[in-house]
Amino acid sequence: MYYLDVHTHSVSLDESVFSILNKYPNSSDFLNPFSIGIHPWFIQKATLEKELLIVEEKLELKNCFALGECGLDKMIEVDFNLQVAVFKKQVVLSEKYQKPLIIHCVRAIQEIIQLKKELQPKQKWIFHGFNKNLQVAEDVLKNGFVLSFGAAIIKNEKLQEVISEIPLDVVLLETDDSKITIKEVYQKLSEIKKIEVEALLKKIHQNFNKIFIR
Repeated sequence: MYYLDVHTHSVSLDESVFSILNKYPNSSDFLNPFSIGIHPWFIQKATLEKELLIVEEKLELKNCFALGECGLDKMIEVDFNLQVAVFKKQVVLSEKYQKPLIIHCVRAIQEIIQLKKELQPKQKWIFHGFNKNLQVAEDVLKNGFVLSFGAAIIKNEKLQEVISEIPLDVVLLETDDSKITIKEVYQKLSEIKKIEVEALLKKIHQNFNKIFIR
């Protein structure tokens, strides 16, 4: 059974790993399984419409598993209202092509929750690289989100406490741009949850299939 890495920036050479590569509209290689979206960091009015067309074109490919990462970030200079508008356009594409949404979110969780309530998507929304406290975790889970955890769980004891309190049904795993391998992330989660890695592999597969496979 494969180790599933739902959000990464590099191809794993390990044949026991299935990775979804994060891609952008200006990326060139779409041969491997991938997700694609307009990241809030890179929003530019001049190229926006062209990039949205590219995203839509790539969403039609069989090896495109998700739209993302996209989202909201209050720590950057890109106009927040523009970020929201671009995010909404990508939600429309996510629904049209029945692809889950991988979300980048910095200091805008309540805004994302409110948008989900407003837009009522049928596709799952996934907070990638989740590293907030238990109260935030419970709040987003109550609103139907999925949480993807990465390298931060290796050493972040507070995050480990959060994971110990939430059900595995709402969990995915990733490496993002970390040098940590997905196997190390699985191993740590198995220790936190006190289950065998094989059982964890099976559970993450079940979660993945519910969200990504149509």
